Amino acid sequence: MPDQYLAFLLVTGLLTLTPGPDMALVLRNGVRGGTSVAWWTGLGCCTGIAGYAAASALGLAAVLAASATAFTIVKLAGAAYLVYLGARALWHARPGQSEPPLATDVAPVALLDRRAAFRQGLLSNLLNPKIALIFLTLIPQFVSPGEPPLVTTAVLAGSFLAMAVLWWRSFSLAVGALGRLLARDGVRSGIERLTGVVLIGLGLRVAFSH
Repeated sequence: MPDQYLAFLLVTGLLTLTPGPDMALVLRNGVRGGTSVAWWTGLGCCTGIAGYAAASALGLAAVLAASATAFTIVKLAGAAYLVYLGARALWHARPGQSEPPLATDVAPVALLDRRAAFRQGLLSNLLNPKIALIFLTLIPQFVSPGEPPLVTTAVLAGSFLAMAVLWWRSFSLAVGALGRLLARDGVRSGIERLTGVVLIGLGLRVAFSH
């Protein structure tokens, strides 16, 4: 178990750090609302992971993976949501949509409240069926014969979730530390455009993936 556990942490660490829809969304929301909004978006993503972990334990994720229709529905809903978020980002990046310049001694103006940020992170994660496949295809590979499957799976899933919480907290603090730079009109508009294009591209890739 110790050797396999370290290997599991390495693999999930790489998966967590790999840029994807969640990272683009947290960055975009952090630019709009600072550390707090980025953190609550990340918490929404973590809640989605926890939901899939619970679903895997109950066998619901296996149903999703086994049913082509259910998988396709979730996949297309997730793709549509990513495209929607990307389109909104591009809309906010239009000339004249930027907020007035921020004073150097104040935090970024929150253009998105915590509840909305949390909801966006949660939906972005729940509508990503590949998270379910991680729990169905990755975690079982690290359960050794003779180990209690439920206990070992719970430990691995909990470790995955803890790593995600740590990562999103660190990422949100990094976004907040760069808040003054990211809050500049030109920089913020540029990031809005970039994340908008990335989110739309990711949504289309999800929609047409097999």
